Amino acid sequence: MSFNPEVMINKVVSSMPPSGIRKFFDVAAEMKDCISLGVGEPDFVTPWHIRDEGIYSLEKGHTHYTSNSGLKELRVEICRYMDRRFSLKYDPLSQVVVTVGGSEAIDLFCRSVISPGDEVLVCEPSFVCYKPIISLAGGIPVVIETKVENDFRLTADELRAAVTPKTRALILPFPNNPTGGVMKREDLEEIAEVLRGTNIAVLSDEIYAELTYGDERHVSIAEIDGMYDRTVIVSGFSKSYAMTGWRLGYAVGHPAFIAAMTKVHQYAIMSAPTTAQYAAIEALRNGDPDIELMRNDYNYRRQIMVSGFNAMGLECFEPNGAFYCFPSIKSTGMGSSEFCERLLYDKKLAVVPGNAFGESGEGFIRCSYAYSIKNINEALNRMEAFLRTLR
Repeated sequence: MSFNPEVMINKVVSSMPPSGIRKFFDVAAEMKDCISLGVGEPDFVTPWHIRDEGIYSLEKGHTHYTSNSGLKELRVEICRYMDRRFSLKYDPLSQVVVTVGGSEAIDLFCRSVISPGDEVLVCEPSFVCYKPIISLAGGIPVVIETKVENDFRLTADELRAAVTPKTRALILPFPNNPTGGVMKREDLEEIAEVLRGTNIAVLSDEIYAELTYGDERHVSIAEIDGMYDRTVIVSGFSKSYAMTGWRLGYAVGHPAFIAAMTKVHQYAIMSAPTTAQYAAIEALRNGDPDIELMRNDYNYRRQIMVSGFNAMGLECFEPNGAFYCFPSIKSTGMGSSEFCERLLYDKKLAVVPGNAFGESGEGFIRCSYAYSIKNINEALNRMEAFLRTLR
């Protein structure tokens, strides 16, 4: 009998679909004159003073492992940042772990908290990694579908209806990818009221916390009375500082959570990239003006894209966070995948089908405005031309 590697693959891994985001962009990358509004990545280059600090760290010979938790200097700056921006106080010695991107922090939380058979509540539409990571940890993802009529916010009634005796954790992904939805303080107060008196932990993915628009700043659920100890906040440097390729994130939370997550991190990763950590120290110390500059630019692009979609008949609620629009394409009579595929081949415009972010995303498309005004305007022209062919 010949050896068959295919039967050796873990059944959970075998059953996982590939990311719905990448399917279209592998094609788009090979297509001449194609415009993409798909990848969730800033079009800004990492600010020079941050890059320079990374380069300088190499020149000084900082090429060795750091502690498993990350450079102490960086952990101190993370705690100062959390206090400065959100009035949340953490101990750099026991309440911070530096990770390889925010995605590793999500994985560490799930592997540290979830036991086989535990249920984990996941708001959808949302980032594609949550359900697979929960499944890999032996947990059972339980989807809570957020709705456009609620601006894709999680409501207390929706949460209450989903909780069972097996519920171990809630993943709260706001500001949201792909919808751009945000949770206001009053929303979080109502969510906290449901969670009080339970043993449900919260993973609050706040990677887009700095990219909110309007007069109200981002509020973390950890700021709400009674939520601090049960909440692990995941964030990083990819979105707010345009540092996607540096692969650096972090988690902050109760020492018990962070100790367990650091233990997994020790064996799986060892430590995050040293050069990126030195660059991140500079970002936290002197990068606030860079955030403001990029956020203002995104806000301008956001307004152009939202008004453009609504003008052409694709109803689009106003996203108040992240850098995505999530217009409805239900008026076309097509499903999300068919719409995106035809748009790609007919007009050389790549966007992401909403169902890549969960079944509740069907009938929508995700379009990033982390692109130049020139590309956004051309993309809107191509989209409008495509819609004319359907009428």
